[in-house]
Amino acid sequence: MMFVIILTNMKMLLLILSLPTENATARMRAWRALKACGAAVLRDGVYLLPTGDSRRTTLADIAAEVNGAGGQAWLLQAEAGDDDFTPLFDRTDDYHRLAADIEACFADAATTPLPDLLRLVRKLRKACAVLVAIDFYPGEAQRQVMARLAALDAQIRVRTSPDEPFAQGRAVQQLDASIYRGRVWATRRRPWVDRLASAWLIRRFIDREATFIWLSDPAQCPPEALGFDYDGAAFTHTGDLVSFETLLHSFGLMRDPALLKVARLVHFLDVGGLPVAEAPGVESVLVGMRASLDDDDALLAAASQAFDFMYANYRTGEVHGDRDATTPGPGAE
Repeated sequence: MMFVIILTNMKMLLLILSLPTENATARMRAWRALKACGAAVLRDGVYLLPTGDSRRTTLADIAAEVNGAGGQAWLLQAEAGDDDFTPLFDRTDDYHRLAADIEACFADAATTPLPDLLRLVRKLRKACAVLVAIDFYPGEAQRQVMARLAALDAQIRVRTSPDEPFAQGRAVQQLDASIYRGRVWATRRRPWVDRLASAWLIRRFIDREATFIWLSDPAQCPPEALGFDYDGAAFTHTGDLVSFETLLHSFGLMRDPALLKVARLVHFLDVGGLPVAEAPGVESVLVGMRASLDDDDALLAAASQAFDFMYANYRTGEVHGDRDATTPGPGAE
């Protein structure tokens, strides 16, 4: 029997199965094994894995078990072609669910009895390791989840060893906002989400009297201005942090859960990673503002209103749904 299959320029393993209809146990064992190894479904009975010795061995074992149970299985290798099958291995949804579990653990970390917390974190680490093992094309989603898991580990170390120093993993200097009042702040003209959100954060939480200038060429930034979100700026991407997150860390704003939610949205819209449900709507609004407003000060004013309402909504703990009309909004403090 000959199979002609055209795949991507990378080598792929194909397992073609005809499972025994009368042996439910064998079918279930095969399906579970294929799911556990991260195989993608190309079509009914055709499964894919990127080539590799250990993955070949895994599929060969599944094929042998299917053949031994009265079914039929063929293990092939194919390469070349123009189609891209990597989206079949996208683990973003899995990382999103894991991230939700990590955030729930974060929320209760201070009050959960330590033995229970340690047990839960071990479970999260194991789930993360299992997912990473089948994430054949890792990207921003994996990096974000692993960073949050590392941050959770750091928080637990504070509880278990409060007097012991430990590496923070970030070179972000802690600053006193009181000496950053009434300053001139500079960034690139025609700001997009990270710059707009950063400017909103600066004026809303760091320097209420801030003045902004919009640079055609960052190299021409005035020496007295504080730059943000460009190479060489005082506040820009630092390690895995976008500029908004760098500002949060720099000025001690990480304890505000609503700002952390804004940060996750800005991070996703700026560099990708873990999806945020409301991100497409926020992006559409910002795109419309940017297309309608040629003046960058006017654009910031409009975007700031959007971020104000977003922040107020996040403070209620609700992303969707009605909000109590008596809840104070931004600026009511």
